[in-house]
Amino acid sequence: MTAVSPDPPLVTHSGSCHCGSVQFTVLAPTTLEVWRCNCSICTKKQNHHFIVPQSRFTLLPGSEDHLTAYTFNTGKAKHTFCRRCGVQSFYSPRSNPDGVGIMPHCIDSDTVTSIVYRDFDGQNWEKFITTSDIRSKSKE
Repeated sequence: MTAVSPDPPLVTHSGSCHCGSVQFTVLAPTTLEVWRCNCSICTKKQNHHFIVPQSRFTLLPGSEDHLTAYTFNTGKAKHTFCRRCGVQSFYSPRSNPDGVGIMPHCIDSDTVTSIVYRDFDGQNWEKFITTSDIRSKSKE
């Protein structure tokens, strides 16, 4: 695994769902640290995502009207998706309720230079969260 620089420069990435009804910008590095989770829903959706503090995510005007959410189990994760096309371009992760999980494949701008993948053992969430640094990803 290639290490991600601790304080890389940030750029503005633009993204959307498939139909364009949900649009957003996110301030993040050009090299994204993307988490692959093996919990039941992430496995079904191939929910690969990078995490940013809430303050670095902007949902563009009019997008909120096109969102709906799915929750299960603890109800802490809010799996938001477009009502029209069904694409989840971001969500509120259980691990980082103060942050946003962004799907890198929903970034439309040519601002991503590379992706570093990390694995999260969501099948053993309670145990893994105590040893993982994922919670630090939503901190300024």
